[in-house]
Amino acid sequence: MNTNRLSANVEKALSDQMNKEIHASHVFLSYGIWADDKGYQGIANFLYRHAQEERNHSIKFMEYILNRGGKPKVEAIPAPPADPKSLTACFDGVFKHEVDNTTAIYKIVDLSMEEKDWATWNFMQWFVQEQIEEETLAHNLIDKLKIAGGDRATDESLFTLDKTLQEAPNNVPLAQDATGDNP
Repeated sequence: MNTNRLSANVEKALSDQMNKEIHASHVFLSYGIWADDKGYQGIANFLYRHAQEERNHSIKFMEYILNRGGKPKVEAIPAPPADPKSLTACFDGVFKHEVDNTTAIYKIVDLSMEEKDWATWNFMQWFVQEQIEEETLAHNLIDKLKIAGGDRATDESLFTLDKTLQEAPNNVPLAQDATGDNP
């Protein structure tokens, strides 16, 4: 008996998103290494934590596909982009990546509606909400850097920004503990 409750199209879209989340994890890990190498340990730590959160999102997709009777497919992950040339380019890259991810999430929501796959539609609502938070976080990074002076910021301003991000709460949830009320 076939116990797969996902259409081939939905299963592929979810697997693709699982891989996209792993790619995001690699991008943020790469940006964190770049920041660490530049002496921005606070910014690096922030990006490392964000990389872990993206990995957790990937696991959440994997678990959902398996729970619905499907089989997630792990694909080759593209290499992260080249190192950013500045903190502005780094934070802009984080924001762009989150916007691209939001677009991909919305496509899965659309597909689940088209196929009347209400379980997947419901599952995806957590990610819709999460992407609002992710884009806001990325936008706030850009704003904080602008307030500090952007690429012309003083060493003191950059030190303060780095320290602020170092002290940001380390509250990356585990995928298996996430709920709609507690993402």
